[in-house]
Amino acid sequence: MPIFQLVVLSAIQGITEFLPISSSGHLVLVPAFTGWADQGLIIDVAVHVGTLFAVMLYFWRDLWFMMRSCVTTIFSRDRVMDDNIRLALKLILATIPVVIAGFALNEFLKDGIRAVQVVGWATLIFGILLYVADRANMTVRKIEHISWRGAVFIGAMQILALIPGTSRSGITMTAARFLGIDRADASRFSMLLSIPVILGAGTLKGKELIESGDAQLTISWWRCRRPSLCLPSLCSWPGSDGRVLPPSSSTGYCSAAGCCTLPISHRT
Repeated sequence: MPIFQLVVLSAIQGITEFLPISSSGHLVLVPAFTGWADQGLIIDVAVHVGTLFAVMLYFWRDLWFMMRSCVTTIFSRDRVMDDNIRLALKLILATIPVVIAGFALNEFLKDGIRAVQVVGWATLIFGILLYVADRANMTVRKIEHISWRGAVFIGAMQILALIPGTSRSGITMTAARFLGIDRADASRFSMLLSIPVILGAGTLKGKELIESGDAQLTISWWRCRRPSLCLPSLCSWPGSDGRVLPPSSSTGYCSAAGCCTLPISHRT
């Protein structure tokens, strides 16, 4: 795969991952707009793994506090769960549904769902759903108010992100907003939830790549995993937490993207 194509894919992934506008959908649309050959799901996962390091870098304090609390509790006599341990367990609980669904999808569709028409409709529909969830639920709750059932609900909604065009961050933020979680904490939980999901997908596709013995694809995989230079700044960009960039902006973009994509899908 040409270096320029890898750079374009990495840049698109880096820009769209931290906004509720579906990075996977944009990656599927690149070949439709450029005429390039479809890069496939393995390369898509590779560029996602690149952004994983940026997310972990930005949320290192949350990760450190969760890890420290877990280790302290294991070696403590009291065994009392604090908010950090509860958050870690809720993230694990919310990850289970998409892991099960992802493995099932991988068995039947190795390269996932990559129809441009699906991307167009999913982008349009779930962009509007985020706006509805944000407007209809003005209750201000924090991340610690997410219940165990709420974590399962957010995790179950995340399964929809297996459909390209359905933003993973967008659908999980939508679920959190339906639960009354404020924008900033809905975004925070969504971004933290991306870590085990991307790590799992990267491990699965990386294993398949090694077993395939495809040297050229392996080289492309490692090149894509290098985070672009703009990723750390994008993570800290204030619009990524939903406070400066409201869901209405994302909905407007998704509506326009969906309307532009659907006509193209009938010509491909």
